[in-house]
Amino acid sequence: MNVADVKNDNIRLSGLAKKAGPVLAVVGIVFLGISVLLSSGAREATVDVDGGDVFWKSYLFAFISALGICMGALFFVLLQHLTRSGWSASVRRLAEGLAKNLSWIWMLFVPILVLVLSGNGSMLYDWADAEYMASAHMPHTKATFLSPVFWSVRAIFFLLAWAVISSIYFRWSTKQDQDGSVNWTHKMQQWAPVCMILFAFTQSYAIIDWVMTLQPKWFSTMFAVYFFAATMTAFFSTIILLARFMQRTGHMQHCITTEHYHDLGKWLFGMGVVFWAYIGFSQYMLIWYANIPVETGWYMARQIGGWAGISILLLVGHFILPFLMLITRWTKRWRCTLPLIAGWLIIMFFVDMYWLVMPVVPETAIENAESYNELANTITANDIGYGFNIVNITCLIGMVSLVLGGTLLNLRKCNLIATSDPRLDEALHFENA
Repeated sequence: MNVADVKNDNIRLSGLAKKAGPVLAVVGIVFLGISVLLSSGAREATVDVDGGDVFWKSYLFAFISALGICMGALFFVLLQHLTRSGWSASVRRLAEGLAKNLSWIWMLFVPILVLVLSGNGSMLYDWADAEYMASAHMPHTKATFLSPVFWSVRAIFFLLAWAVISSIYFRWSTKQDQDGSVNWTHKMQQWAPVCMILFAFTQSYAIIDWVMTLQPKWFSTMFAVYFFAATMTAFFSTIILLARFMQRTGHMQHCITTEHYHDLGKWLFGMGVVFWAYIGFSQYMLIWYANIPVETGWYMARQIGGWAGISILLLVGHFILPFLMLITRWTKRWRCTLPLIAGWLIIMFFVDMYWLVMPVVPETAIENAESYNELANTITANDIGYGFNIVNITCLIGMVSLVLGGTLLNLRKCNLIATSDPRLDEALHFENA
């Protein structure tokens, strides 16, 4: 296929794909509203777990899951310009559409900011309670770092940086479609190193601030890298499914070939499966080997009760099975199998985020237990935050629907292919070795 033929390949959203964006956005808003109503009902009922806590943890879990997809997309866009990659020119616009959601996703974080700044942050973060911080004997530097105001200022900076970078790259890329100037490609390449450094800094600190500090005494130097690896699972699974959806609805029939699916499958295998497992094992092994109580408590909560089953599910479902399915080239090239594997892995990504956010480390119980068996036998499911609540699902459906709807709305404004990218011809004729 030649560049001149691209415009005849149905590269503008139409039909079902065009209508799906607004529908998904409405579905997202409705499900978030349902989550609020269900949470309110839980607070009025007699339940073991406070409704407010259930809602805020579920909300954070859903937000981090939706954010992970978009952050993975932004990394991919920046990396393609940083490396001046040619093969991805025909799929990059889909990634730009996903990343562009970062221009508005900050609105979903506003409720958490309001919660923390209003003095009710202890419903989500222990460190927001002054009495807890005093009794926990936190170092002065850590207590200052986790002050609600400073924490909120950092969050605003992170969200603003992502919004600006994603908006600028989407704008420059689509402007190139209109005037055909190669200068836009040069600008995106020139700014890619700076934006990538800023991306690495902000994503690392954001996940530390928003998730790792759920257990303020715990720390891990690999936690930010673990989340980055998880975003690779989320993004490459999503873009494979999005590309297949586009083609099933009659778009981009010839622009995205088996070779592109093969490369996306290799990325999913290498970064979303193998690299994720490597970082997860490395973090666990180092903490297990050091055997420092302040570090091991985080894993103890995930090794007892129902969380032990979730940990095994991640080991098998996020690594062993996908590894066996993706290690051969053929499953990455077959358009019927690769989307199925991607669909399974996006579910595993959601389970992974749930596993990061929801468990509670029972500090007193861990400190008082004389052995691991004693801890496992005396702890209750409620003590470690294990248990299903429908709000977990409704929040996730709401957030993910908003991201998918936002992506399709972003893509309604432009071509689905970067039609004037100087490397498009290379992408159209790309073949794996």
